[in-house]
Parts: sequence; C-alpha cells; structure tokens
Amino acid sequence: MLADPESQPPTEPDRLEEATDQAIAACGGNARDAVNALLVANEFLQAQIEELHAAVSNGYARGKFGTGPARPEGLV
Repeated sequence: MLADPESQPPTEPDRLEEATDQAIAACGGNARDAVNALLVANEFLQAQIEELHAAVSNGYARGKFGTGPARPEGLV
C-alpha cells in the first residue's frame, strides 16, 4: 500500500526550490536582492566560524582541525 504523497517529506531538490522561492519572496520578488542577502548572511556565518575556530583551545581541539600535532593512537 502506498503512503499518501502529501505525508512524504520533500526531496532535497524540492526543499531547495521551496527555500529559493521563500528567499526571493522575502526580498520582494527581486532575485538579485535575494542573492545579495544570502551572500551577506554567508559572510557573517563564515566570520563566526573563524571566531569560534580561534576560540577553541588547542588542547580541546587536539588535531581535529588539522592544526598542531595529531593525537597518538589510544590517547583520550
């Protein structure tokens, strides 16, 4: 028996199309403004990642970000 198509989660392309439509609608229907807003948001998030990466101590991150010596096997 097939499930109701309405109850199925949207596929990835459908979800992205919906998100695209929402972003454009939020910018009054102007696709250029939507792209600009998304680029600004992306730059903000990239800056946050860099700040958080710098704030994580080397002892805590111990090799997880490719900086410093790798942790020897068996050490916790």
